[in-house]
Amino acid sequence: MGLQTDLTASADAAIWRDEELLECCAVVPEAPNTASFSFIAPSGAVFKYEPGQFVTLELPVPGGTVWRTYTISSSPSRPLTLSVTVKAQADSIGTRWMLDHLRPGMKIKATGPAGIFTLPTRERKKYLFISAGSGITPSLSMTTYLYDRGAGTDIVFLHCAKRPSEIIARQRLEMMAARVPELKLYFLVEEDDPYHVWTGFRGRLNQLMIGLIAGDYMDREVYCCGPEPFMDAVREMLIGLGYDMDRYAQETFVAPVKTEEQLPDPDDLVLDDAAEARVTFARSDTTADCTETDTILQVARNSGIVIPSGCTFGVCGTCKIKKTSGQVHMVHNGGISDDDIEAGYVLACCSHPIGAVEVDA
Repeated sequence: MGLQTDLTASADAAIWRDEELLECCAVVPEAPNTASFSFIAPSGAVFKYEPGQFVTLELPVPGGTVWRTYTISSSPSRPLTLSVTVKAQADSIGTRWMLDHLRPGMKIKATGPAGIFTLPTRERKKYLFISAGSGITPSLSMTTYLYDRGAGTDIVFLHCAKRPSEIIARQRLEMMAARVPELKLYFLVEEDDPYHVWTGFRGRLNQLMIGLIAGDYMDREVYCCGPEPFMDAVREMLIGLGYDMDRYAQETFVAPVKTEEQLPDPDDLVLDDAAEARVTFARSDTTADCTETDTILQVARNSGIVIPSGCTFGVCGTCKIKKTSGQVHMVHNGGISDDDIEAGYVLACCSHPIGAVEVDA
């Protein structure tokens, strides 16, 4: 009876408007330099927003007020509180103040909610959430919302972190996944924590991992959030895999947008099988015409030129050659270092010529 009374009261309560200050009611450490801050409306109003939206907090830091935008990490299915999960960087000012000074009972000004990085109006049944660092927050909100709805939604949740101790909300996600078989969690870390066993994935995200983790990614709606270089890499991976990018959505946690008009035009390079290209193999004194969708390795084989190769998927690095001129589009899976790329080397198996290209082969 008490639960029913609470739910009825919540349904009848006024909706929070940003004219009212928020009161901090809880601070939960999540990872190093990371915490979740929960707020209530002192009037008893409830929070109405869409999973994935953000709020802007007015923070009274020394030296003057600053405004910082944070994605809401709580779910609108739990409307009595609103939470943000923040991570301080080396140069953080507002977030650092929150971690050091914001405590339960304190009140701050907030505006919002706003943002268009949300679930579709007509719910889909299969999602792939990809995130890195504090970019996990919209995925966390969306997953909690779908979990609370109990609609049997199929979610593959993939999160990348520096090390296991930096995985935000890990226990919360594992709790939901333990009760809902349709939610599958995957964590990818670059480094181990000393003296702690890690049995999950290691390394950097690549096309092979996407295929291993979500073999049916072509059937899923993909939502991605994280640092700009991370999201750029994910876009390239999916384009290279032939994914329908009309079903892809991303949000930077640095500068979330409020309207579709503010969305930047993605600078994606989509290969065209009708676009002409040409590869010159300098040492073999051979030039071959091709298209952008051909790889340099394919062009070499068709021309009778032997370039040593192994996996043909950008992993082993066997087909590394020097590009002496021109531009290629290369999406590799860890088989070449950043230093080699800077020095002009490419992997022939996953490099596509853009216009005229010359290689030392």
